[in-house]
Amino acid sequence: MSSSQGPQSPKGPESPGSKAASPEPNPAPPAIVALSAEESREAGILPGAHWTEQPIGQVDDDGASTIGSVASTTASLTSSIFEYRTIHGRTYHGDIGNAESWEPNDQRHVDSMDILHHTYMLSMGDKLFLSPLEKKKIHKVLDIGTGSGIWAIDFADEFPNAEVIGTDVAPIQPSWIPANLKFELDDCNREWTWNVDSFDFIHLRMLLGVVTDWPNVFRNAFRCARPGGYVESMVTSAIFHSDDGSVKKGSALDQWPHIFWEGGKNLGRTFRVVEDDLQRKAMEEAGFVDVTVKDIKIPFGTWPEDKRLAEIGVWWKMGLESDLEGYLNYLCNALLGWTSEETAAYCAHVRKELADTNIHKYGWMRVVYGRKP
Repeated sequence: MSSSQGPQSPKGPESPGSKAASPEPNPAPPAIVALSAEESREAGILPGAHWTEQPIGQVDDDGASTIGSVASTTASLTSSIFEYRTIHGRTYHGDIGNAESWEPNDQRHVDSMDILHHTYMLSMGDKLFLSPLEKKKIHKVLDIGTGSGIWAIDFADEFPNAEVIGTDVAPIQPSWIPANLKFELDDCNREWTWNVDSFDFIHLRMLLGVVTDWPNVFRNAFRCARPGGYVESMVTSAIFHSDDGSVKKGSALDQWPHIFWEGGKNLGRTFRVVEDDLQRKAMEEAGFVDVTVKDIKIPFGTWPEDKRLAEIGVWWKMGLESDLEGYLNYLCNALLGWTSEETAAYCAHVRKELADTNIHKYGWMRVVYGRKP
């Protein structure tokens, strides 16, 4: 879909260097308090104890077993940034600005992110992006929330004449990278310090539960993009659908979105990006034109008859299974107040339902891109 041009984003002051002066730190976020049992019931979330009480019967796996380690990546930008928090045996990044991560930064989760990178590309037709980029016009690129850095590495290889910068709050990227790529520590929720009109392409992928203010992120992106440059954002919905009702109400997959939505509400960083159409709205408000929304159906498991969709479904299942606890640990333990045993029991039920080919589950991935006039 296209949009008419919205209001122009205000431009910040420039500095002589590549970046503007660093902004003042934001005020500290309020302390996070786990939901009470009553609040969880009101949100439609079954108590953690429910999952420890439910028997797990046998189910034939669809053959998409968990992939082990992909590639070991360790990096050191400075020694001080390796002061990680530990929650229920998993590590999370130290404070950078007011960054608060719900995803672990340990090797198991890095491997999972790399599996999902391949999964995202398969779902997008073996493409790194959907924006209509002209290769000869791409000179400087920014990857926000670069994670393991694998997207930025692939893009830098595909565009060897472009300068590529990947930013994240955790230094989990590899040190062996293309010469035209560099990684920097940064929190996208703070005011961006890049100069006006700096980038030909700005990429934001899977910033669910990360962004505190989507309109502000795209205002910053608008300011930092060059005229004619593109900004692209990709996220997934947390809802597991089934056209035949095989995702049952009260099942582990049915509960999944409620856990993420309520956890995000408590964290102050929404997971309802697709449901609330935040990407398109924020892009249009910032002033981008030719805003295009592409929704891509994503199956989980091998149940689709179409071989291409079944292959994609295998990878989505493996991507989740490779670190299911990592995706749920912080949300369930710190935000919902579950014990580690209750979270583990819930994960077991999710795995069972992911493996069940009689449950025809699928979700939606949304890619939104727009051009700065």
